[in-house]
Amino acid sequence: MSHFNQPTLTENVLPEDNDFPVPALLDHHGPARVIAMCNQKGGVGKTTTTINLGAALAEYGRRVLVVDFDPQGAASVGLGINTLDMDVTIYNLLMSSRLDPHDAVCPTDLPGLDVLPANIDLSAAEVQLVNEVARESALQRVLRHLENEYDVILVDCQPSLGLLTVNALTASHGVIVPVAAEFFALRGVALLVETIETVRDRINPRLKMDGIVATMVDTRTLHSREVLDRLEEAFGDLVFTTRIARSVKFPDATVATEPITTYASKHAGAQAYRRLARELIARGDAA
Repeated sequence: MSHFNQPTLTENVLPEDNDFPVPALLDHHGPARVIAMCNQKGGVGKTTTTINLGAALAEYGRRVLVVDFDPQGAASVGLGINTLDMDVTIYNLLMSSRLDPHDAVCPTDLPGLDVLPANIDLSAAEVQLVNEVARESALQRVLRHLENEYDVILVDCQPSLGLLTVNALTASHGVIVPVAAEFFALRGVALLVETIETVRDRINPRLKMDGIVATMVDTRTLHSREVLDRLEEAFGDLVFTTRIARSVKFPDATVATEPITTYASKHAGAQAYRRLARELIARGDAA
C-alpha cells in the first residue's frame, strides 16, 4: 500500500473560493448516505471521481467507504489495495450471507477512508445472481452491516447498465453521474436517467439524482464549452457548478496509487475535488 502525504488543514484544505463553506466536523458518524457513482460509458472519469471525492470528504472529517463494484478493480488499485490474493472481496459477500462484510473492508493510508475491494471474480456475479432470490438487493444486504459506521458510502459502478449496476442503484440513496465534456459521453446520459427512474419506480423509491459532474473539461475548446452548455440546458440545477478540468496529474496519481488530494495536494485538480465535496455537503446530499 502506498503512503500518502497527509495535507494540513491550514495549508491545503481551506478553499480557494468562498462558494461553499468548509463543513463543520461531525460529532458522530453514520448512518451513511449511499451514493452510486454511475455512467454506462467508460472513460468518463468515474473511478477518478469516486477516489478523489471520497478522499476529499475524508479530509473534511467524514468517514467514507469506497465500494469497488467494477470487476476491473480500478478503485481498489487506485487506493493502494492489492486485490489479487484477497480471500474475501465484494464478490464473496454478494454470494454468501454468512460472511462478515467487516472482514473484507481495507483501510487506506488516508484516515477515515476505507475500501471494500473488488477483483476479476466480480465478473461472475452478474451471471450467478440471475437465479438468486431478491437478486437486485444483494449489495443492499451487504451494506446494511456497514452503513452505521460511515457517513458516506460511494459505490464505483462498472460501465454498464447490467445487474450489478441495478444492485448499486437499489442499495443507494442517490446517484452522481460523472460525464466527460465530450459529445459521445453526453449521448448516454438520457438512457442512464431512464434506468434510474425505472429502478426508483419499481424497486427503490428513495433513490434520487444527486447530480451530474462534468469531468475532463477543457474550456479552451469550443467542443467542451458546447457540451457544458448542453448539459446545463438539459439538466439545469442537477449539474454541479464544480467542474473537473482535464489534467495529466490524474493519471500520474493513479500510477502512484493515491488520490490527487495527497499526490499533488495544491494542484487545481485536488482543489476541484475538495470544492465538489463541499458542494455535495452544501446541497444536503452528504453529511
